[in-house]
Amino acid sequence: MLPAVDQDYLQARVPGHSVSLDGGMIAIIIPSFPLPSGFTAVAADLLLRLSPGYPDVAPDMWWFEPAVHRTDGQVIEATQSQEAYLGRTWQRWSRHFQAGQWRSGIDSLESYLTLVRKELDAAGRARAA
Repeated sequence: MLPAVDQDYLQARVPGHSVSLDGGMIAIIIPSFPLPSGFTAVAADLLLRLSPGYPDVAPDMWWFEPAVHRTDGQVIEATQSQEAYLGRTWQRWSRHFQAGQWRSGIDSLESYLTLVRKELDAAGRARAA
């Protein structure tokens, strides 16, 4: 289901992950994904859903369960939708690559998770007054 580079990365760096098919998509659950400061929890389960064309087709969005919230109560942009997958309800983080940003044959789950972490860091920081 996944390219060898992604399988190797998950095996070496993401203990406890699971990979399955769900609605024609490759579903990867990363349990207890660490969250940076600024959130009400220290970790949440992360769901990645990859289209059958991955890695030539870029990943799009990710999901958390339980939902992730800021400690100051500010709403995190584009995270208000809830969706059901794999028998659970997930908070959708609607984030998308710009044209040409995903480099097929170069980018991988490792680089995608780097993007997820950058977005979390930005979302957890308090807004300037």
